[in-house]
Order: sequence, then C-alpha cells, then structure tokens
Amino acid sequence: MTTSSTPTPGTGRARFSRRGLLGGGVAVAGVAGAFATGRGTAEAAGSDPTGPAAYAFRGEHQAGIATPVQDRLHFAAFDVTTDDRDELVSLLTDWTEAAERMTAGHGAGPVGPVEGDPLLPPDDTGEAIGLPPSRLTITIGFGPTLFRTADGTDRFGLADRRPAVLEELPHFPADVLDEALSGGDLCVQACADDPQVAVHAVRNLARIGFGRAEVRWSQLGFGRTSSTSTTQDTARNLFGFKDGTANVKVEEDHALDDQVWVGADDDTGAGWMTGGTYLVARRINMTIEVWDRQPLADQEAFIGRDKGEGAPLGATDEFDEPDFDAVTGTEPTIPVDAHVRVVHPDFHGGARMLRRGYNFVDGTDKLGGLNAGLFFIAFVRDPDTQFVPVQNAMAKNDAMMEYLRFTSSALFAVPPGAGDGEFIGQALFA
Repeated sequence: MTTSSTPTPGTGRARFSRRGLLGGGVAVAGVAGAFATGRGTAEAAGSDPTGPAAYAFRGEHQAGIATPVQDRLHFAAFDVTTDDRDELVSLLTDWTEAAERMTAGHGAGPVGPVEGDPLLPPDDTGEAIGLPPSRLTITIGFGPTLFRTADGTDRFGLADRRPAVLEELPHFPADVLDEALSGGDLCVQACADDPQVAVHAVRNLARIGFGRAEVRWSQLGFGRTSSTSTTQDTARNLFGFKDGTANVKVEEDHALDDQVWVGADDDTGAGWMTGGTYLVARRINMTIEVWDRQPLADQEAFIGRDKGEGAPLGATDEFDEPDFDAVTGTEPTIPVDAHVRVVHPDFHGGARMLRRGYNFVDGTDKLGGLNAGLFFIAFVRDPDTQFVPVQNAMAKNDAMMEYLRFTSSALFAVPPGAGDGEFIGQALFA
C-alpha cells in the first residue's frame, strides 16, 4: 500500500490523512490485505462485505439507525458542563463537523493528526491513521436532563421544547440500576466494523467537548445481536441463541415510518423531532455461568425457539410465525412464560422496535463470574407505547428474567439528520 505523505514545510514532518493513506476516496478493496495481520476485514467482522465502505453523515435521518448494523460499538453518554446556550450550540456544531469528517475517513479536525504545528496539540488523536472508514456511523441524541435538570433547572431555555415522551424511563421490576451508568444529557453512538475506528470517534468527540461536556458513562460492544437488513444473517447473543429475528429491517419502509420515525402529526409537542426517533439504552448483565448449567430443553423453553435453527418451538424455520395456539400433550408448545410469547407484537398492539444491540464482556465481577451480557439499544417512535409496556411484561412474566440483571438505563431523543450547513439538532434551537 502506498501513502501520500509529503513533508510539511519547515518541519520535515510528513502529512497524513486517513483518506490519503488509502490513496483518496473511500474504497477499501485494495487495503484489506494490509490490515489482515492486526485487524479483521469487514467480511471477517461479520458485516456485509458488499456494502458501502462509508455512509453519508448528512441526510433526512441520522445514520446509524436505518443502516445495516455494523459489528462494533462504542456508546457514550455525556453530561454538559456549561450553562451557556451558545456554548452548547458551538459544541453540537463542532461535533457535527467532526463526525462528518470521521465518517468519510478523514481525521476529526480540519488539520489532521500529524499535519499541524508541532508545538501545539494535534486536532486528531491519531489512532485511526491509515484505517478505512469501516462503515462508521455517529448518532447523537439528547437526554431529558438537557431540557430540565433533576432539580428543575432550565439551563438552556429548552424546557418548553422537551418532547412529552422524553422522560426518565420508569424503574422496572428487577432493575438493579447503577445511577452512575445511567442517564445523561447527550449520547453518542459510534458503530463501525473496526473497534478502533469506533473508539477513535468517541475519543475525539470527548476531546472536542472538553470544557463543555464530559463523559458520564460509556459501553463497548462487539458481535451485533440483531440484524437490521435482510442482507444480514441473524446474530447470536451470549446465551447462544439467535437474537432479533423479527427486528424491523431497513428495507421495511412502511414499518420504519410506522414504528421508528417521529411524524409531523405526533402528539409530542416538539415539531423539531419530525424525522427523528427515540433511543432506548439498557445494559443487561447475563448470569452466564448459571445459564450454562441449564438443560438444552429448558433453555429452549425459556426462549421459545430451538437453539440451532432459531425456529419457534413447533416450527422448522427461523422466520416461521410462532403458533401460540399449538399444544404439545396438554401444555402449550411455546410456554406461556417463553420470551418469544411475552414480547411478541401480537400481545402489544403490534408494537415493534428497531434493535441495534451488542454483546459485551467487561472482565469478571467480584464473585469471579463473567461481567458480560447484552447492551440493548432500540429505536422507537414512541417509548411509552412501544418499549415501556414490553419491558414491564418481560420483567413480570418472562422466564428468562431469572438469568438477567438490568444495570443501566437511559432514554434519548435522536433528532433528524442535518442538511448541508446545519448541525445536529439545529431545529431545537431555532
């Protein structure tokens, strides 16, 4: 692989950019071999190798929602540390410009990681030098406390523009939340096929936000636990089962309009959210070791699907519709407390979600077990009717709850995409 490096006048230093190291443009076919030793290609990462090397940042909707889900995640929630409205706007403007550069394969700043004055800090941290865009998407959301803090303070004059459904999620049965790992004024979801590209994105947005925002909590994820496109196979969670078979897919235009995107006539009191959506984040710790000691038949009964093919019990194919009326002997073929039955849209007014969850393993806990599980992310048009009832039903009736602990929870309003010359969320401040 050749590089387009030239000396910086007066310093003898070489000038680099991510796109320059790729010979310009965003195609990655010619560079896959160069990274085979240290990192996987898109195909090895379990993504769609025929998909684009980069997604456009600007558009009607933010990227990272109705785009084929990538293999890696770095999610971060931020607390805004300034009370100045103009500084908040400048932060969102700077984040928008940096995100557009990074998703296209450039550095976070306009100068570059090694191209600036050697006596000043670089405007990019440099760990993504030479890496392709890796289908990076950066999605930005606003938490309830951005509009009014827990003590009722309206820091930015936005309280009357808070969507009616943007409230802290209720405390569900079986929640054991760590408040330090919940909530936040802002969120950033960075997804990519290369973990270093995703981490680079969040790291640089945090650096850019210094003095205006700071990381409250964050989560790394690997091995997507859902498919968001018909071109992708259904992935598996750490219980070994296929996850998200009935997920909303990006090809389902009607379902996206009905279940994901906020409409102009939605009764939210926030017209600036038209074309946006709501992001639910829940960190689910799994008691892996206990689950692993359960018989296969019990595991399948808890889920309501067979472990091999992912078919509903009593069916043969993963995408067969579950037959909740079927009986085996004297008992329902799919138990009444099986996960598939408890959360199925048929029992929740047809409510569906667009899920983009990820597995995580964060070392071991104090008892020596794996600190592992599922970082659940879902995008919905109305969390009050699509998420809250389903989570309540799951918490009260789902057999799988014996093996789950919900340790983090947050809800964010994700505004529509930014057009040329706009910043994310600009309509909120109009």
